[in-house]
Amino acid sequence: MTKAIIFDMDGTLFQTAKILEVSLDDTFGDLRKRGLWNAETPLQQYREIMGVPLPEVWETLLSEFTLEQKAQVDSYFLDSLVTNIKEGKGELYPYVTEVFTHLKANQFDIYIASNGLKKYLDAIVEYYQLDRWVSETYSIEQIDSLNKTDLVKEIAENHNITEGAVVGDRLSDILAAKANGFKAIGCHFDFAKEEELSQADVVIHDLNELTFLFNGSKRIVSW
Repeated sequence: MTKAIIFDMDGTLFQTAKILEVSLDDTFGDLRKRGLWNAETPLQQYREIMGVPLPEVWETLLSEFTLEQKAQVDSYFLDSLVTNIKEGKGELYPYVTEVFTHLKANQFDIYIASNGLKKYLDAIVEYYQLDRWVSETYSIEQIDSLNKTDLVKEIAENHNITEGAVVGDRLSDILAAKANGFKAIGCHFDFAKEEELSQADVVIHDLNELTFLFNGSKRIVSW
C-alpha cells in the first residue's frame, strides 16, 4: 500500500507571482516591439485564469493570433520564466521544505502534478533542489487531454497509490483529487477563489497546516 501527497506547483508550492509580472510584461513588450500588440500587458486577466495550461492562456489572451504566433509567444514566455527562476527571482511559499521533510518522515511519497510545462517545472525543481523530497514531477503536457484529473490518475496508476491527497489552489486540483478517490486540500493562497475552495475537503491558509493534517497516528485527515 502506497500513500502519497500530490502537490500542484503554481500558487501552491511556488510563488509564481514573483516572476509572473516581469515575464509576462517582457513577453508582451516583445510583441509591442514587433507591432503585434499595442495595449498594456493583460496581467490581471492572466491572474484570473492562472493555473490553466498555457495553450488555454494564449487562447484567452491572444484569441486573434494564429497558432504559429501563439507558439512563438509560448516559447518566449517560457524562456523568460526559466531565466527568472535561474536568476533567483522566484520564491517558494513558506514552509515548503519543512512540510516536505515532515511528510517524508511520516512515510508519505511526494509528487508534483502541474499544468506547467516540463522545462519550467524542471527549472524550479533544480533551483530549489526539490528532488530531495519529490519522487517525480509530472507536467500536463504528458497528458493528451491536458486535464489535471487524467494527470493525477496517471500518477496514481504509475506508482500504485492507494491512499493520498491532492494539494492545490484551483478547482482543477480539487476535482482531480475527488475523481481519483483522494482527499482534496485547497490552498487559500494568492490566486485561489472562494467558490472553488468551497468544494475542497479541507482548506489551509499556509502549508505548515499540513504537518498537523498529516501527523502519523494523530493525523486529522483520515482515509
